[in-house]
Amino acid sequence: MAVTFLNRNVSDLCVGKPALKPLSASSTLTEGLAVLEKSGESQVSVWRCDHYSKNIEVEECECECLCVGKLCMVDMICYLCKCDNLDNLNKALETCVEQILPKGNVVVRHLAPNSSLLEAIDCILDGTQNLVIPIQNYISTKSRKTLSKPSSSSCKHRDGVEYCWITQEDVVRFLLNSVGVFSPMPNFSVESLNIIDRNVMTIRYHDPAISALDSLTLAHIEQTSVAVVDDHYRLIGEISPSTLAYCDENAAAAIMTLSAGDLMAYIDCGGPPEDLFELVKMRLQEKKLGAVLELMDREFSFISSSSSSASSYSSDDELGVCRNNGSGRYSSARRAEAITCYPSSSLVAVMIQALAHRASSVWVMDEDYTLIGCVTFKGILKVFRSIANARSKPHEDNSVKQ
Repeated sequence: MAVTFLNRNVSDLCVGKPALKPLSASSTLTEGLAVLEKSGESQVSVWRCDHYSKNIEVEECECECLCVGKLCMVDMICYLCKCDNLDNLNKALETCVEQILPKGNVVVRHLAPNSSLLEAIDCILDGTQNLVIPIQNYISTKSRKTLSKPSSSSCKHRDGVEYCWITQEDVVRFLLNSVGVFSPMPNFSVESLNIIDRNVMTIRYHDPAISALDSLTLAHIEQTSVAVVDDHYRLIGEISPSTLAYCDENAAAAIMTLSAGDLMAYIDCGGPPEDLFELVKMRLQEKKLGAVLELMDREFSFISSSSSSASSYSSDDELGVCRNNGSGRYSSARRAEAITCYPSSSLVAVMIQALAHRASSVWVMDEDYTLIGCVTFKGILKVFRSIANARSKPHEDNSVKQ
């Protein structure tokens, strides 16, 4: 029954999915930033379309649109932190989007709608984050029109085809909704299933946040997080790409100037406390980064100087209230607190935790809060894939005997 379920068409996961709003790979970061802010999404698909030249007829063109990646604020933030890009912010923001996409990683991959769920899981285990699926049939040949070249920040797909994408979270949620099919495995502990990844990335609470830049870039690709620990390796919190994704480009300045502990407070729900905001400004002045200071003053002119907001540890923090800068994007971010479980936690409990908190990984710790490792969506999917392997072998053996 489990194998039959995993052979369902991946298009079943596309029901209700919105069509992707494409961004041309030749767009600048400034244009990409505008698209992200307008969409309110944490990421936007990046496409390379080569058939737009001199009004070529679509039916005579063999070139196709190809999704080559996705643009997220984390990509921009990590890029701005490198190579002294904050020294010349305007020039850095004119960089072509395709130049900052991860190289050598199949982050996105096209998949036919009649592909099986099992094929989708295999792609994810191979490193894919987003599966691009067509959700609309080709328009009729008679209605095809001569296409003119679009602006650099937009992209039309040939033949009017629309696409959606499926994430690792979508697949795990789909499996959870029918988890009884895989009984009794979901009740096993994550330790017994051997899916605790003990090779995790960490940074100490008082260390400069910039020292974790390479780890943060890798965590973004692998869809994990960087654990913030104390001197005894006890878990304090995390610096998560999924939280950074709802911040703005000013987070790059925070990474360059704050400690790991302060950065957690700065990015929490996308709204920096005023004292940390002022600390970043002071340190930017010391580094003579005037362009970034001007940007921060424009972006955060709304910040009140009232005494109620002067402390970074106000009653709002204690109540878990999210601050934001007035933009709907930032209020969508989850808090920067770490989501945790124990080695004895069941697989289904960890799945529910991760999905409820929109976390792509769950930290595993012992009773003393000492960090043991983490469980990722990829690790969870590996378990379901192994069940398919185990249950298909007897069937294959019987076929051979017959």
